[in-house]
Amino acid sequence: MKAIVLKEFGGVENLQLVDVEIPDVGEQEVLVKVKAISVNPVDVLTRAGTVGMSTLLEQYDPIILGWDFSGVIESVGENVKEYQVGDAVFGMVNFPGHGRAYAEYITVSVDQIALKPSNITHQAAAASMLAALTAWQAFTSYGKLRSNDRVLIHAASGGVGHYAVQMAKYLGAYVIGISSTKNKEFVIQLGADEHIDYRSVKFEEEVSDIDFVLEAIGGDNFQKSVKVLKEFGTMVVLPSGYTEEDEVAAKAKQLHGSHFMCVYSSARDMKIIADLLEKGIIRAHISHVFDFKEMDKAHLQLENRNTVGKVVVCIS
Repeated sequence: MKAIVLKEFGGVENLQLVDVEIPDVGEQEVLVKVKAISVNPVDVLTRAGTVGMSTLLEQYDPIILGWDFSGVIESVGENVKEYQVGDAVFGMVNFPGHGRAYAEYITVSVDQIALKPSNITHQAAAASMLAALTAWQAFTSYGKLRSNDRVLIHAASGGVGHYAVQMAKYLGAYVIGISSTKNKEFVIQLGADEHIDYRSVKFEEEVSDIDFVLEAIGGDNFQKSVKVLKEFGTMVVLPSGYTEEDEVAAKAKQLHGSHFMCVYSSARDMKIIADLLEKGIIRAHISHVFDFKEMDKAHLQLENRNTVGKVVVCIS
């Protein structure tokens, strides 16, 4: 089968299309013919060798990046009962770990997949895993977003952010989304009650009495966000950096929770995402679609840091 392997950490030229063996299927696994792959910022950072995931993957040869996928089951392990050949499934495989989704075929444990809703495409399904799971787990596992909470969502037009806006509204929150002005209409259409343009105003001077902040920027944004939170409020921090100074600031404000989160593969949560997609409660916004041979272009698009919604790669 064709797969994109990472020859060494660094630039996109290190992503190479090669032939590798189709993986063997374990007793509790399925073999999936991949139709679409979602590319996330963590893919880019791992490829560049700038995050802890890179160190984790050094032991593998070859290294095959990618965690989000959607496709059709080709075969099932001998102990698999809940899925069968021909089922369309999507999932986030082995995160954090060696995902190996940049390939024509992938083996994945049955506890890391869900049935793809029939009313969405493989592209939309692939786009609705890591980012959507991150938003869902931020609001329901790492923090507990309650109905009528005032929630501030940074990078509201991005991959995680655009799902977070939709999910927060579904959970009954009052949503304030931060993005650039050019994406204001997009964020409002997602369901945000208010929009703040981070380029023209200082958000920490515009809002207060926030119950929950989803922080995705890093740098001094954490401490600015602490200022707008209520006492005993909640901050969930995506992997963007979290310093000792941030921890001191959080404790001084007596935050109810200040969590540096890492999304994890969970079939239970994936099935919830599938249900939300099927009912139209959330939807994927895909701004760029690339061919499998254009994985380098997909990575470069994300490196621009101005992508609205998601980037997807298709395998014909």
